[in-house]
Amino acid sequence: MSSTSFSEDKSSSGAAETEFGHDPASGGIFSSDYKRHDDLKEMLDSNKDSLKLEAMKRIVAMIARGKNASDLFPAVVKNVACKNIEVKKLVYVYLVRYAEEQQDLALLSISTFQRGLKDPNQLIRASALRVLSSIRVTIIVPIMMLAIKEAASDMSPYVRKTAAHAIPKLYSLDPEQKDQLIEVIEKLLADKTTLVAGSVVMAFEEVCPERIDLIHKNYRKLCNLLIDVEEWGQVVIINMLTRYARTQFLNPNANESLLEDGGGDKTFYASEEDEDEEEKKEEKKEEKKPPRRKPYVMDPDHRLLLRNTKPLLQSRNAAVVMAVAQLYFHLAPKAEIGVIAKALVRLLRSHSEVQFVVLQNVATMTIKRRGMFEPYLKSFYIRSTDPTQIKVLKLEVLTNLANETNISTILREFQTYIKSVDQDFVAASIQAIGRCATNIGDVRDTCLNGLVQLLSNRDELVVAESVVVIKKLLQMQPEKHSDIIKHMAKLTDNIQVPMARASILWLIGEYCEHVPKIAPDVLRKMAKSFTSEEDIVKLQIINLAAKLYLTNSKQTKLLTQYVLNLAKYDQNYDIRDRARFIRQLIVPTEKSGALSKYAKKLFLALKPAPVLESPFKDRDHFQLGSLSHLLNAKAGGYQELPDWPDAAPDPSVRNVEVPEWTKCSSREKRKEKKVEKPFYSDSEGESGPTESADSQSDSASGSDSGSGSDRSGSASESDGSEDASESEEEEEEKKKKKKPLKKPVTQSESEQSSEEEEDRKRKIQQRKSDSESESEEEEESDSESSQSDSEDSESEVEVPKKKKAAEPKPAPKPAKKESRKEKKEMSLLDLDDFEPAPSPHVTPVSTYLSSSLVSDLEGLSLSDAALSPQSVSPSRTLKTYELLHRITGEGLSVEFCFSRQPFGPDGNMVAVQMTFTNNSGADAKNLHMEDVKLQSGMRVQEFPEIELLPAGETTTVVMGIDFCDSTQAANFQLCSSSRKFFVSIQPPVGELMRPVFLTENQFKKEQGRLVQTPGQLMGMNEISEKLVLDPDCRDEHAVVQKVTAAANLGRVPCGSDRECRFAGRTVSSGSLVLVTVATRDEGGATLTVNCEKMVIGTMLVKDVLLALTQ
Repeated sequence: MSSTSFSEDKSSSGAAETEFGHDPASGGIFSSDYKRHDDLKEMLDSNKDSLKLEAMKRIVAMIARGKNASDLFPAVVKNVACKNIEVKKLVYVYLVRYAEEQQDLALLSISTFQRGLKDPNQLIRASALRVLSSIRVTIIVPIMMLAIKEAASDMSPYVRKTAAHAIPKLYSLDPEQKDQLIEVIEKLLADKTTLVAGSVVMAFEEVCPERIDLIHKNYRKLCNLLIDVEEWGQVVIINMLTRYARTQFLNPNANESLLEDGGGDKTFYASEEDEDEEEKKEEKKEEKKPPRRKPYVMDPDHRLLLRNTKPLLQSRNAAVVMAVAQLYFHLAPKAEIGVIAKALVRLLRSHSEVQFVVLQNVATMTIKRRGMFEPYLKSFYIRSTDPTQIKVLKLEVLTNLANETNISTILREFQTYIKSVDQDFVAASIQAIGRCATNIGDVRDTCLNGLVQLLSNRDELVVAESVVVIKKLLQMQPEKHSDIIKHMAKLTDNIQVPMARASILWLIGEYCEHVPKIAPDVLRKMAKSFTSEEDIVKLQIINLAAKLYLTNSKQTKLLTQYVLNLAKYDQNYDIRDRARFIRQLIVPTEKSGALSKYAKKLFLALKPAPVLESPFKDRDHFQLGSLSHLLNAKAGGYQELPDWPDAAPDPSVRNVEVPEWTKCSSREKRKEKKVEKPFYSDSEGESGPTESADSQSDSASGSDSGSGSDRSGSASESDGSEDASESEEEEEEKKKKKKPLKKPVTQSESEQSSEEEEDRKRKIQQRKSDSESESEEEEESDSESSQSDSEDSESEVEVPKKKKAAEPKPAPKPAKKESRKEKKEMSLLDLDDFEPAPSPHVTPVSTYLSSSLVSDLEGLSLSDAALSPQSVSPSRTLKTYELLHRITGEGLSVEFCFSRQPFGPDGNMVAVQMTFTNNSGADAKNLHMEDVKLQSGMRVQEFPEIELLPAGETTTVVMGIDFCDSTQAANFQLCSSSRKFFVSIQPPVGELMRPVFLTENQFKKEQGRLVQTPGQLMGMNEISEKLVLDPDCRDEHAVVQKVTAAANLGRVPCGSDRECRFAGRTVSSGSLVLVTVATRDEGGATLTVNCEKMVIGTMLVKDVLLALTQ
């Protein structure tokens, strides 16, 4: 084969000018490759630095694209001594990549690398060390060690950082150098620059993680540097400090758990308590009250670590947030852990890979600390676009969060999930229902009945999974549910999934006394199909035969012998062994041993009901966020999380002679005067059981603002607006301190006092209007408000207003009536009959739910379209338009309507449904589109050709049009086999949008953003019109009908009865459209439209105005 075909693009004359690779060993098989590398070699050999630089740029670009450039190594390594710094930098970049592969050639230039270590340019020194450490040859270990020691003392922090990176490389090459490397690590740990900190801690973790004595003196410095270290360095340092803290500090939750357990011999404060004397218990409780009030005295260094890591919860890097979250989970007092919940929920808006890791950790956290995630329940609701593994993890979290108060909402969610097309997800949903039923006894019967209804489902997998779960639930109370066992026995004819068949047979065998007539018949059927069954089913058939032989031998003796004979010659040795064992056990013979007497006890013993536990229950012994935790298996290089010490080690080991890192006293004094509420307060959630970041922010900021530990970190912990105000005040104070001669002291003091008074007034106003402050706090902390945030803010509004909360109590009643009418349509659970058992700690629903939230729950539908976008807008007929009249079309008439459904092939197109009717006496053939004329930017997806439309028949097709957010008409020819007709489709503005879901909080936030868009005049994106509503259009239902008929918008939940809100996005560009209709007395109303596109907004106002006034 010649390579002519590869060189035709360079030479038009053909094969005569083609050049071939002269040396096959050089890799130059094809002329183009060989030629290119030859050119590069010539350029590298030239005397001009510009050519060398160009060649090196092209080579590095090749490496970046993943192409192999190793054959250029000899030509490149010659230029390592080049005087041009730019060329030298690129040569070192190349050598780092290929030094390990071409060790012999690299060794020839080792003297040049050593000279590079003395270069005046820090980048060259660092690059030389990097190349030297990349040559994996034991001969040069002494040279590498010397280079690392010298680089560790270098003036440049960048070179010292490179030295830290070289340490693990040298250690992996020669572990015997460990002692010398530890000396270098100790020296680098004392470095005061943030650039080195992360790298040296990484080297410490790789070489000597057990030497925690090296960390003692540097602990406080690392804590204070942490905020300024680069992101990946922060992750390494936080993980290392987590393990360090577990060895040096006491467990902050130890005393709380002892007090909760009731003391006993292990009680720290009441070790002499006599538990046996019941009369003295009350007195002892009184004696124990003072220790209860006494707070846990935390080591100042422990507090320093928690305080300095808290601001990193706002990091943009998910790994940093996860590292801080695991640190708080493993180290923080129970009352402070809740602060991490909001940060982790924020990460759920990231990529699916990040979501997977975060949800794995949240699932583990929810087992021990369920309360801190309960306010964010809606954030774990499953979207149809989530991958299966994310769906399963969210199911796990929802199941862990289920309790008596929220179980009805969670089960209603599960009911919708069962209709999914994702088979694995459906199976996991049914298992989750089973776990909820196991954990919460009050809903067990409801769940069982719902699962029995699923047995009539068409989907075999749903039925099979339901059978397996029902089997586990029936074990708890079998005597009550013999009807269900009978029903399941009938399913053996239809279900083919082996696990489900096996579960049914086990149930019938285990509880054969409850179904004495049915069980022998089931065995008869199973004996017929024994040879064709799966192994797991065969084993259960043998077990069923044995149990029936022992309880009803008259009817089943021959059947049992038949089944055992079949099993005796089965291909599977497990089945053969089981048959042989059972025959000897249940059929007494002379040879049978003493065991046969106990056959009934062996087979018919009472078996404990299975405990359905979370697979994440025992994962917390792995450090959260680690690969081992993710895999639930110990990974290579994983270091165990140490247990808390029984007694606190000596804290003086962390004392440093010169405390250079605690020069923040003046800042702390300034912070004492601040009354502003920090974003994350150290004592958040102390009194509330939910441990959430929101629930205790008011009390925490007020009562605990005096503690110095809370104050010192408040600048970085506060939200955006407070940061701005604080920084301005600090600048003013700095100016005052810099100019003590120009201004008298009394003036600056009076200014400070006036600022304090203003701050206090502002604080009082914040406390008076809890709802406003909470919603603002949520909006500032999160980039997008989730549904859970809105629910939190609404529930917190209701706490100080119990009188108002009591009013909407009767609101759920109509929902009950409606749902009972729809019982026939339900496929799973009738949850409305469920009422939680009265207990002292369960409070009525109205104390949790605001009136708007109750009205939202009222609208929850249990039908198939419970969560579909179309369910928001009321059902109604779509308006049709005439495209071609039957007279003009010579008997062919065409009508069209905007179907308001997503157009499958392209989401940016509006779906247009066209109905063709052939009113003539002859068949119409080859109906299609031609000669489409559109404005710039518009596109059309033509409908498929209709080959034949018989006389008198009607057919419907769908086409897609991208109107580019304009009402310009789409013109085209409608053609049949004989005629062509010019037609056009012009959309009303309301059909150019699709509905979107927004909570009330999100609606207000987006409305505020549109009103105050940067770079535009105030109010440019808002149009308001006053109007008088038509007499037939003055109730809320009529307004909703009229607006949604005029525009394809979704209804937004609203707490006010006098306002209706709607939201949507334009189909083409996704621009947000918000519509508000605020009604007044005597039929007056105000229509407000907020839209990023002024033209769309103006036209929409006209259309909606017309709809409401006619």
